[in-house]
Amino acid sequence: MEVPKKLVCSVASCAEDALAGLVACNPGLQLLQGHRVALRSDLAALQGRVALLSGGGSGHEPAHAGYIGKGMLSGVVAGAIFTSPAVGSILAAIRAVTEAGAVGTLLIVKNYTGDRLNFGLALERARAEGADVRMVVVGDDCAFASQKKAGRRGLCGTVLVHKVAGAMAEAGASLDEIVTRVSALTKAMGTLGLSLSPCSVPGSKPTFQLANDEMELGLGIHGEAGVRRMKVMLVDEAVETMLAHMTDPSNASHLPLSPGASVVLVVNNLGGLSCLELSIVAGVAVSSLERRGVCIARALVGSFMTALEMAGISLTLLLVDEELLRLIDAETTAMAWPNVVTGPAISQRPEVEAPKERMETAKQVPSTGPGMERVQKVLAQVCSTLLGLQDKLNELDRAAGDGDCGHTHARAARAIQEWMRAQPLPPSPAHLFSALADLLLDKMGGSSGVLYGLFLTAAAHPLHNRSDLPVWADAVDAGIEAMQRYGGAAPGDRTMLDALYAAAQALRALHSPGANLLTVLASAVESAEAAAESTRHMEAGAGRASYISSAQLLQPDPGAVAAAAVLRAVLEGLQG
Repeated sequence: MEVPKKLVCSVASCAEDALAGLVACNPGLQLLQGHRVALRSDLAALQGRVALLSGGGSGHEPAHAGYIGKGMLSGVVAGAIFTSPAVGSILAAIRAVTEAGAVGTLLIVKNYTGDRLNFGLALERARAEGADVRMVVVGDDCAFASQKKAGRRGLCGTVLVHKVAGAMAEAGASLDEIVTRVSALTKAMGTLGLSLSPCSVPGSKPTFQLANDEMELGLGIHGEAGVRRMKVMLVDEAVETMLAHMTDPSNASHLPLSPGASVVLVVNNLGGLSCLELSIVAGVAVSSLERRGVCIARALVGSFMTALEMAGISLTLLLVDEELLRLIDAETTAMAWPNVVTGPAISQRPEVEAPKERMETAKQVPSTGPGMERVQKVLAQVCSTLLGLQDKLNELDRAAGDGDCGHTHARAARAIQEWMRAQPLPPSPAHLFSALADLLLDKMGGSSGVLYGLFLTAAAHPLHNRSDLPVWADAVDAGIEAMQRYGGAAPGDRTMLDALYAAAQALRALHSPGANLLTVLASAVESAEAAAESTRHMEAGAGRASYISSAQLLQPDPGAVAAAAVLRAVLEGLQG
């Protein structure tokens, strides 16, 4: 098994470099010389207040240093990756806040043996020096069905302890008051993790292995084993499994959660989960809790306590009342605390009614008469042509795209066919073009759908108040101008625009007195087909193909071929 790649200066200095980088970017922080300790830059503000210190192994960023600031922590002590910090550094941090005028110091420690031992020894030595120091050990893990001697592990719920204790300290609460409140708080919350992948300490192999079809339930933030390994399941089932385990009365570590309870929900990214997945998990969690009759008073979604690059989540639930909510909502300058909107999370919020289309729509009348029959023939011929070209366009697109150009155009053709069967065609060219633009934007997909939609929308404008022959040339010019303005391509860039631009040049003959539509259109089609063929010799200047070497582009551009084929189908439909 290979050692995963990391962006580091050196394996040995990872923790120091990360802490130094955070301090460099945050004027509110400062380093304690000779120690891996970060402190508030305004230590004088601790005069007469309780100081809060936390910390532990690095690798959980933004915990813990991201929570330093007014209304949260006074400082943190960072250990090496997944390693408890040194006793000497913890003691130095206690001395620093004591000398700044703090009336007492609370150590907030996650329940891991190394953290308890190192912070505990520092506490005893500080007390021997006369400092007033207390320690709260956070254990919020709901994983294990039987309460182990070591107790529940400290996980993401620790961040909520930082917040509540910080708000109380900022308001001037005494050390005893803070200890009493947060000690009760630790018993009113629970956290459970779920992972899709392991993590790896810089310079080392992954901490454990998961098969491609497996996920781990209840693991710790250092990659420690969970309660069980499961097959990968859809997110709604996974979240239900997590919540059921967290609230199962047969689980000694469960969180009692009754209907009517009010909670703060934290959806925490363990490091490598995408923001898209995180939002999906959050929505499912809110819905699942609502079905249990639980009120989600606040929802916090983001990366709060990670496990390096582990792809996974943890869910934290904290039972709250109005006073506790007030402390959660209290102002803080800590850079990693989210700007939470005060208000409950709900799965169904009122939706704003979509505005009605403002453009005046012509009264729909049955599509009858020679003109409408001709339009139907033209559209039918266009659809038949695009469906027949599906495989060819896909093959042309594989050289520079993702091989779906034919599928995209076929999707448009089927949408037009269904639309024609379902309702009468709009009676005017302008409204026909606008309706087709809406249809393609909704059904065609891809950049082609947007480009055709742009072309048809812009081409509809000249057709509103004119019915002369030259207006068709003007409409095509308007459509091309819109495509160039928003699409960024130009003639010669090896796109569908090459075929359309060549056709537009020929269509300008419609401005000549006595011009014949079919004759001019036939010339425009030939120009478009020749231009589409010539794209095989061009270097792509726009679109996905522009990232491919011209030496690899040996076939004509599929978009140009499709555009020329559409024009040929229009001609054949008018002649038929």
